[in-house]
Amino acid sequence: MKLYNILSAICMVTMFASCEKELDFEYHDIDPLTVIEAELTPDGAKVGITFTTPMDEPMNRTHLTDAVVTLTDLTDGTVFNLRTDADGFFVDSTPGIVGHDYRLVVERDGCHYEADATMYPPTEIESLEFNWIKMPYDYVAVFQGRFYDNRDIEGESYWIKLYRNGEIYQWGEMDDRSAVDGISTFLTMTTRQDTDEEDDDTVLFDGDVITCTVSPISRSMHDYLEALQNDSNGPAMFRGNKCLGYFIATSPVSDSVVFHPDELSEYK
Repeated sequence: MKLYNILSAICMVTMFASCEKELDFEYHDIDPLTVIEAELTPDGAKVGITFTTPMDEPMNRTHLTDAVVTLTDLTDGTVFNLRTDADGFFVDSTPGIVGHDYRLVVERDGCHYEADATMYPPTEIESLEFNWIKMPYDYVAVFQGRFYDNRDIEGESYWIKLYRNGEIYQWGEMDDRSAVDGISTFLTMTTRQDTDEEDDDTVLFDGDVITCTVSPISRSMHDYLEALQNDSNGPAMFRGNKCLGYFIATSPVSDSVVFHPDELSEYK
């Protein structure tokens, strides 16, 4: 399957070329703020609570565990009290239910934080592939993913994460405005053909496994991720006392492809 066209490729490559290679979000140098990163999926709920780190200090990812965290299914009224695991995350194994509305509440040190989210249904990945594209300085492997857009949800957005051999490699966000005949497509530049000229954080070698995860998200979460990539804290996702972070309820889907550079075709 060929790329759609070079103009579309360059537009989407631009989006992903600015992606960070790690999911450690760096914030402005201000007094420490609480950061809540919470997800509800079919595997259950997982909430990490940390503090922001001054920009002139190493990233501190120590989890705060002295909080009370509850998750309420607003659709049926069930309340879940999350417990801490060995890694300092607040967790509950109860699966999220597609179409239900949820409220996450965090109480810590006299502060109150809450956010709502609707559980989105999964999409389906149609295909993943690599192609070479000729650039002035070298050939570059372009990664293309295609997945089905849910036509019943207008304005649906997606959080796309790429993992290289199990470690985060790139991430980005997109919405369904680019969908054609119910299929959304994203492209991103990866490794150069001359790996000696490539950085360690972008280089791919023969046999590397790239796993793509697509998570349907709200438009507000899309805007939040977009702001992060533009060096902004983004819109407030929680009510109550001031904090940073997000709460999403989503159904991620994943698929993988093995990188074999000798087997790639060139985009014409």
